[in-house]
Amino acid sequence: MQPPSRRTLLALGLLLLATACTGGHGGNGAAPGDRGTAPNPDEPVILRAVAATDTLLTGYDTLLATPAGAVDKDLAALRAEVVRHRAALAHDLPAASVPPAPGAAPATSGSASTAPGPTATPTATAVGTPAALAALERQTARTRLADLAAARPPLARILASIATSDVLHAVALGDNTPLVTPPPAPTAAPTGTPSGPAAPGDAEPSGSPSPAAPAATATTPAATAPPGAVAALQGALGAEHAAVYGYGVVGARLPDDQQRADARTAYAAHEARRDAWQRLVGSLGATPSAAAAGYQLPFAVTDAAAAGRLAAHLETRLTTVYADLVSAVPGPERTAAADALRECALRAHRWGAPDQAFPGIPDTPPGPSPSAPASASAPATAGSTG
Repeated sequence: MQPPSRRTLLALGLLLLATACTGGHGGNGAAPGDRGTAPNPDEPVILRAVAATDTLLTGYDTLLATPAGAVDKDLAALRAEVVRHRAALAHDLPAASVPPAPGAAPATSGSASTAPGPTATPTATAVGTPAALAALERQTARTRLADLAAARPPLARILASIATSDVLHAVALGDNTPLVTPPPAPTAAPTGTPSGPAAPGDAEPSGSPSPAAPAATATTPAATAPPGAVAALQGALGAEHAAVYGYGVVGARLPDDQQRADARTAYAAHEARRDAWQRLVGSLGATPSAAAAGYQLPFAVTDAAAAGRLAAHLETRLTTVYADLVSAVPGPERTAAADALRECALRAHRWGAPDQAFPGIPDTPPGPSPSAPASASAPATAGSTG
């Protein structure tokens, strides 16, 4: 056997070097702490989100330490979802840069964590009732939504989804108070003026105001829209066309009671959201997509029970559309998309759909890694046009 040549040794050295540089953590191409690792521009936003989550976890630990909380299986299940939120947020950061999490949930021991973590605040440690914990969940949701414009698209999608889950947790804890959406973080001067007032995101079904229109006018140049934004908006518009059609079927199969009133409220909300997207698409220089003549339903709707299932199906499908839209539109428009995501998730909950830890993201994300959005142009009824 001939000894390796100098050229072969050099090639092997380069191969080993390349292998060392590509064996990383979190998909960033380098192990934590390696020299030359590019900093994550989302790190400040992620650390704020993790800190808010740790405060929330401490609130859960405080309530779980009470006699009533220690035996509340639903409370422990909600805390477990918050733990999953923290893991998804911190996934793409080196472990050394993430503060220690609060202690394990005391669901089985009945005692509070002895190490609430460095982010505990008087607000969290004072949580002694489900109502106080629900208020903390809503406060945490507002914190996440305030950072939407500062996050890159994949992280913004996860923030909007987790904020929606926070609000669903508050509802599960007995608080249906409308969430006041915070204004976006200061950015460059807007090109136009908002076309509608901000509306509470979860005041339905008791006659909430129409959803706010996205902040864009006919003066907004099409060049300000990032690649794919117009297509995603057209997809959301198409999904709202399908939802309006679907709710026409839902209302026709419900008795004249509170359910039909809820269906009428949802129908009006989807009409308003449809009109908002039409205006925004037109302001970006595109022709808004028209509604199809009809949509094929995912199953036969012959009675009130099937009508309720269809309503839940419509809203659940729309959460996916709007989670993807959050990551496709520029910062100022993300709030409207996140509001729509939250409204749809809340309506799905009211129609009996099971709550999800990551509403709008069917496959639980390991972290804010880029992923191809689902086709938003498909009808929300999961069928083909007829």
